[in-house]
Amino acid sequence: MAAFVCPSMFGQDAPRPPGGGWCNDIKSCLDRAATRRGSTRHMSRLEVFSGILSNNASFNPDFYNWNRVKLRYCDGASFAGDAVFNNGTTLLYFRGQRIWQAIILDLLPKGLAHANKALLSGCSAGGLATFLHCDNFANYLPKNASVKCLSDAGFFLDARDVALNHSMRYFYKSLVSLQGVQDNLNKNCTSAVGYPEQCFFPQYVLPYIRTPFFILNSAYDVYQFHHILVPPAADPHGHWYHCKLDPKACNAVQIATLQGFRKYMLQTLQPFFMNSTSGGMFLNSCFTHCQSESQDTWLAPDSPRVHNKSISEAVGDWYFSRRISKEIDCAYPCDNTCHNQIG
Repeated sequence: MAAFVCPSMFGQDAPRPPGGGWCNDIKSCLDRAATRRGSTRHMSRLEVFSGILSNNASFNPDFYNWNRVKLRYCDGASFAGDAVFNNGTTLLYFRGQRIWQAIILDLLPKGLAHANKALLSGCSAGGLATFLHCDNFANYLPKNASVKCLSDAGFFLDARDVALNHSMRYFYKSLVSLQGVQDNLNKNCTSAVGYPEQCFFPQYVLPYIRTPFFILNSAYDVYQFHHILVPPAADPHGHWYHCKLDPKACNAVQIATLQGFRKYMLQTLQPFFMNSTSGGMFLNSCFTHCQSESQDTWLAPDSPRVHNKSISEAVGDWYFSRRISKEIDCAYPCDNTCHNQIG
């Protein structure tokens, strides 16, 4: 996750959670614990701050002089777990929610408590974390502060895969159960849906978020393409192998399937697009995943554009209320500004 922004303001890309996926069973969580995705012991000491985190006015004109903080991600549940697993031989602590709270409480006396502008953002699993923690983040700040949230590549869909299974739904269900996430989900959402674990999906919690929100996503997000739409278990014979490596290698049926996935994403976002007066959106048609922390996609001479607007411009227009900023790209393959990152 990310940061603070603004000279004497705190904003997130102020706290900014990074991506890193999740774990939903004991084996995957044990494996994760021995890597940088599960312990600070294995993380690099230095982090590159680029894109929305850059302190260069030419590369990040709206947020370059903000205070910025990056939250290191190691819990495997988008900072939302709170449980202990102990079967006598294996001991695992799931403490994402407590880590989130501890970091924010540490930052408050360092300036966050007096912020007049703040932006909480995150990419991938960190982008999902912004949906889960946006209102909580706002509650810590002064009532007269301008607090907003941005999710980059975090709008993970509750969609069927190509074998017509709800693979991601079952994955999140087991994750929520193992890591004790349910009590930390949006209460208005969990009381309204049939199954509380659905509120780990952004599409179900979004209507209940009160804080102004910006959704930055690709309609052909590579992670979702490879793990939600066509997970390995749904394609045992590798019919999608070449298509996954290069969209130009997709056959007509595969392209139609990808267009159907885009259509479903647009449908789930339609109420937000039509009804949110404080929300913003930049939905492009690039085969990519995470675009706000990479300089070449955030703001560069050849960075991706929708309606001739860069991601940096769209986010700045939204945050500072310069103009309505809800940009939706045409369908693949119309956009020639994309930086496709696939394979």
